[in-house]
Amino acid sequence: MKVNRISIIANTIIEPGMSGGNRIFIECAKRWLDKGIAIDVFTSDVGEKLCRDNGLNRANYVTWTSSKFRRLGTVILYLIGTVKGCLIVMKKLRQIDKMIIYSSSDFWPDSIPAFIAKLRNKDLKWIAAFYLFAQNPFGKESPYRGRKFLKGLLYWLSQIPTYWLIKKYADMVFVTNEPDRVKFVNSRLTLDKVVAVRGGVDTKTPSLVPEPKRKKYDAVFIGRFHPQKGVLELIDIWRYVCDKKPNAKLAVIGKGDLEKRMKEKIREHRLENNIDLLGFKDGIEKIRIFKESRMALYPATLDHWSMAPVEAMICGLPLVTFDISTLKFLHPRGMIRVPCYDLKSFAEAIGKLLNDKKLYQKTQRDSIVWAKEWDWDKRAEEILNKIKKLL
Repeated sequence: MKVNRISIIANTIIEPGMSGGNRIFIECAKRWLDKGIAIDVFTSDVGEKLCRDNGLNRANYVTWTSSKFRRLGTVILYLIGTVKGCLIVMKKLRQIDKMIIYSSSDFWPDSIPAFIAKLRNKDLKWIAAFYLFAQNPFGKESPYRGRKFLKGLLYWLSQIPTYWLIKKYADMVFVTNEPDRVKFVNSRLTLDKVVAVRGGVDTKTPSLVPEPKRKKYDAVFIGRFHPQKGVLELIDIWRYVCDKKPNAKLAVIGKGDLEKRMKEKIREHRLENNIDLLGFKDGIEKIRIFKESRMALYPATLDHWSMAPVEAMICGLPLVTFDISTLKFLHPRGMIRVPCYDLKSFAEAIGKLLNDKKLYQKTQRDSIVWAKEWDWDKRAEEILNKIKKLL
């Protein structure tokens, strides 16, 4: 059956910056519009700007103003987004023919309004994104220790009701990997309705950016400055690299709560001349930094696989990564994997790529081949075909 309209709820976008879940809905929505599907986006004013800045211009936006509430703090803004999202959905539900509503994350401002819409219209099909299970803050491997414990506890507790609501009421669930699929399967949500969405990459734009005459950076990292991304471990890893190569340069792309601690750690290790914190970058500017780098690094230990390192790989960068369990389902190529938490082995792998030309060239070729499998056009078509089965 033909899909005529998809309404996306993305109220959690309350500050600039691109998460993996936002990237998925924006890139897919752009391609679905090209197929004649009407797209509604329920989001904040910040979210609308993010979408438009990334090419999603032809959607119908229904927005609320988040910027005037920012001074109240993230938690209050989060709750305001939940209430605003519910009110807007209830008001607009009868004005827009919503056959399908897609909550872009499991966070309350996205999932609760979708649940309310589902209650008011039993014929509506709810697709719920649930891309990351929060780590148990009491676990040994929890990234939420010390001052971060309360934040981790709140995050973990907040997922309990949304997980239950999604499992009981959603018609389809998007997760990021195969192991998470079974966590949602029940008599109503069969395995074919729990979809592992790997994300995608732009395979065309990198060819528009010329190769630089020389490489500026030995390596690049891109991602949120979050404990699950291993950004503090990244600083330690680079210190080991600099022990062998004192002039080694690392580019770090991203923003997040750990930025202050990262800067402190850079000063502690006296790496001010070896690490450049470049902030949030996207589009051509991001690709240019990739092409100025020799390889990409992904030291996440408590994370599902991310699109960010694949964006670097499509630009011809070999990857060094921890051997997280999710990778075994992705049949990876073009990377060197080392045991999780082994920072010295990670640094040694970087050194091998820097010094072994044959290894570098082979890994580089493989990285491009593997990254091409993540083409957004292909991914958006696959996801749309799954959605069509709901109607």
